[in-house]
Amino acid sequence: MAKKNLVPRAFQQNKTMRRKWLTFVRMCRYGVNNFSRNTWLSIAATAVMTITLLIIFMTLVARQVLVDTVDAIKGKTDMSIYVRTDTSAQDAESIQDAIKQLPGVNTVRYISPEDARNAFAKDNKSDAQTLEALNEAVNKFPGTFRVNIVDINDPSQLDKFVKTNELYKAHADPNRQPSFNGQRRDAIQKIGQAVQFAERTGLIASTVFIIISSLIIFNTIRMAIFNRKEEIQMMKLIGADRGFIRGPFVVEAIVYGFIAALIATGLGVAALYGVKDKLAAYDIAIGHTVELVTEYIPFVILLMIVAGAIIGIVSSLFATRKYLKI
Repeated sequence: MAKKNLVPRAFQQNKTMRRKWLTFVRMCRYGVNNFSRNTWLSIAATAVMTITLLIIFMTLVARQVLVDTVDAIKGKTDMSIYVRTDTSAQDAESIQDAIKQLPGVNTVRYISPEDARNAFAKDNKSDAQTLEALNEAVNKFPGTFRVNIVDINDPSQLDKFVKTNELYKAHADPNRQPSFNGQRRDAIQKIGQAVQFAERTGLIASTVFIIISSLIIFNTIRMAIFNRKEEIQMMKLIGADRGFIRGPFVVEAIVYGFIAALIATGLGVAALYGVKDKLAAYDIAIGHTVELVTEYIPFVILLMIVAGAIIGIVSSLFATRKYLKI
């Protein structure tokens, strides 16, 4: 008896699943038909969605390029700490070891006055007047510690060192202040501020266009609903549930996002490759970003499609929610 009950139950479940699948297929078909039915409205909505997704793509790319460029500059920029010319090699080595122990210090390199003089003479070997002035100069080059730190915007440990280390204070050059109080640090900080400004500007621009895109899609769906209000009323009268009525409009919005994502990704990648060589010529670190986008292009496309679909779904749900209550 139990086996006889299981057969009809399994049959009923299969029938229910088949009906749900057919309903889903019909909603997708109606949604695609709606997209092609309202040609100009669909083109307008897709165009705005494309601009929105392109701005999001370029904002993320620009942020990564700026971060890589700042990191590259930080890696090439050393802080300089100066000691008097008469500092002995033993004291210079002790100071160098003390600097190495500071948190956040990557490398420390000491340039003796003799090495600094030889390097200057080598760099100006073709300038006879400079070499003559160098030979007659009374002032000698100081000893210089070139310190590379993790965060160029936070030289607090070095600042504390030059103020508290007794050995350094005994040999510090009174005529030269450490470079982390000078123009190079200001330049790096300005670049960091530019990165933050670019991030905020990109975020604001993306938000604005997401809102505009959502409003246009909202109005597009609303106009489609208005044009089909009699059909919708008829579907409600014969017992169609709200999910079936809403489904085609959600699918239509997803189609907007899907097409816009493909176009926006193509335009973004083309623009990225178009400016790659020009930006690299100005020492802007764009190569790493290009490699990332190229290597993970399927993932990038998928993220863009998801973003477009989310914008479209949210817009269509708000639009259909209002009219399905009527």
